[in-house]
Amino acid sequence: MLKKKIKEIVVGSNNEGKIKEIKDLLPKYYIITSPKDYGLKSPKENGHTFLKNSLIKAKHFSKKTKKICIADDSGLEIDLLNNQPGIYSARWGGKRGDFNLAISKVYQKLSKVDKNWKSKKIKARFICALTIYGLKKKPIQSLGIISGRISKKKVGNKGFGYDPIFIPENHTKTFAEMKLEEKNKISHRQIATNKLRSFLF
Repeated sequence: MLKKKIKEIVVGSNNEGKIKEIKDLLPKYYIITSPKDYGLKSPKENGHTFLKNSLIKAKHFSKKTKKICIADDSGLEIDLLNNQPGIYSARWGGKRGDFNLAISKVYQKLSKVDKNWKSKKIKARFICALTIYGLKKKPIQSLGIISGRISKKKVGNKGFGYDPIFIPENHTKTFAEMKLEEKNKISHRQIATNKLRSFLF
């Protein structure tokens, strides 16, 4: 098990929201560090899938720090937009990663495809790919998916990214209305982490 071999694990992200959520999901006995602690910038994500981009980050940060690294690549897929923004979810926010801009872009594109979209249930899903690199000869990967729908307007000020417009299935609140503990019980990130329990816990 991982806990018997190391005390520290690098969360391979420069996104504070992701670091906070992953840290909350991992066992408390790990010392959690991030690329920022090592003065490292994120690598170019040129993969065509969430799993590939997750691997790129995990491998990059593990090699640079000489530590075990767990890296996340995640995003939002919307049925009506042919599964956009998908792996480009963060990039819809522009160079500064402005998710208010990204959310506006989602609403603009939905209105362009169907001006009456607000009167319908717009199906969507959050996807999270996790990769552990440096623990074994081969990377260890998992995928977590949670289905839901797009909110007619931004609601809530918790979370990050597209959380204010995503309502998970069988719930009435957006992720941004939920406390971290509540979100982490059902999120795509929790599902992906749970699949790695035998390596992490």
